[in-house]
Amino acid sequence: MDLGLKDRVYVVTGGGRGLGLAAARELAAEGAKVVLSGRTAATLDAAAADIGGPGRAWGVVADNADPATPGLLLDTARTRFGGLDGVLISVGGPPPGTAAATGDEQWQAAFESVFLGAVRLARAAAEALGEGGVIGFVLSGSVREPIPGLAISNGLRPGLAGYAKTLAAEVGPRGIRVVGLLPSRIDTDRVRELDALGGEPALARERNEAGVPLRRYGTPAEFGRAAAFLLSPAASYLTGVLLPVDGGAQHAL
Repeated sequence: MDLGLKDRVYVVTGGGRGLGLAAARELAAEGAKVVLSGRTAATLDAAAADIGGPGRAWGVVADNADPATPGLLLDTARTRFGGLDGVLISVGGPPPGTAAATGDEQWQAAFESVFLGAVRLARAAAEALGEGGVIGFVLSGSVREPIPGLAISNGLRPGLAGYAKTLAAEVGPRGIRVVGLLPSRIDTDRVRELDALGGEPALARERNEAGVPLRRYGTPAEFGRAAAFLLSPAASYLTGVLLPVDGGAQHAL
């Protein structure tokens, strides 16, 4: 299938590593051009070079919590690659912690980057995009089912999912789509860090894989391909969709 991504332009936050990089790599492999954002120049430079260099990928050091970031990223896409067709908003997972032990400062910091930063960029993209544009959110399986030990994610991700569904209804008449992805156990640094919290990462992974119907973690490339499809013109009649990318781990209808 031709996804119709050739020479389309996307902004991907968190694009230097993890799920953001996985999505950006697949978008570029299908012919798109990507602006990657992250906090570390060296990481972004390496990611952009790996994806295809300055003619295909461009890194911008930016913090999702900074109110100036949406304008910077959208302007870079237009000046560097001549347009904007979509954004994928991916942020690093908030720190682990229980509901009782997580303090105000942790909640506030995570709200600024994970929630409000995502809303700002989505709002700016909705104003900038034309018909055929798309706004994507990388969320989490915690949208549907709380994950033990991840109180902040359990609190903020469902709110973003609600925002995404609301935005989809508002911008749909303009031909703009809004989609979300709900990853679970994808084999990234973040998931390996979570597996190591109890001191026995191999045992944690074995236990978690046993709860996945496919009996394994997903690969970043598998997540990236799902993201590339949802962001592509091939998915032109899909909006308001929250797609689990989890090997069947979620059992809800």
